[in-house]
Amino acid sequence: MDETASGPEVYGATAGRLLVATPVLGDPNFRRTVVLIVEHEEEQGTLGVVLNRPTEVPVGQVLEPWTELATDPSVVFSGGPVAPNSALALALVPGTDEPVGWHPLDGGPPKMSRLGLVDLDAPPGLLAPAIARLRVYAGYAGWGAGQLQGEIDEGAWYVLPAEPADAFSAEPTRLWPTVLRRQGGELAYVATYPEDPTLN
Repeated sequence: MDETASGPEVYGATAGRLLVATPVLGDPNFRRTVVLIVEHEEEQGTLGVVLNRPTEVPVGQVLEPWTELATDPSVVFSGGPVAPNSALALALVPGTDEPVGWHPLDGGPPKMSRLGLVDLDAPPGLLAPAIARLRVYAGYAGWGAGQLQGEIDEGAWYVLPAEPADAFSAEPTRLWPTVLRRQGGELAYVATYPEDPTLN
């Protein structure tokens, strides 16, 4: 779809796209978050991970075998409010091979095709030669069928193109304004929205 005078280009929610919280989204679980959609099925719903909420917990404290492969900052990220005691990992695998224990995001845009989910029960040594970057998340974000679209329609989320590097940002806490700024136009202006508009 072409960009119109009424606002930024509209993207559908699919695997490999970003959900970026709009300033009106006040839910503390998702305020100013950037969520990567990792699965999206019309009937089953949507699963994603929050990319910009690093914790203080080192990867080595919970998944010691994966420490060497974790991208800096080598901490566990809070992936979302669902199943916070479970872990999942995203890895960037250059080239064309699909190493055992790694599964690319289904149906995402071509530039996101080398980003995928890692089976944390697989031996890290098996994946180590293939992985360029890896990040571990505790929990995830989930929406039932139709629920996410309802929130998008209410103005809670922007659906935006992702870059593979977004999942491995060296400055994850700056990801929200960074992603908005690179869109240009109206969304670049949103990036400057104050944390507390009442202080403006």
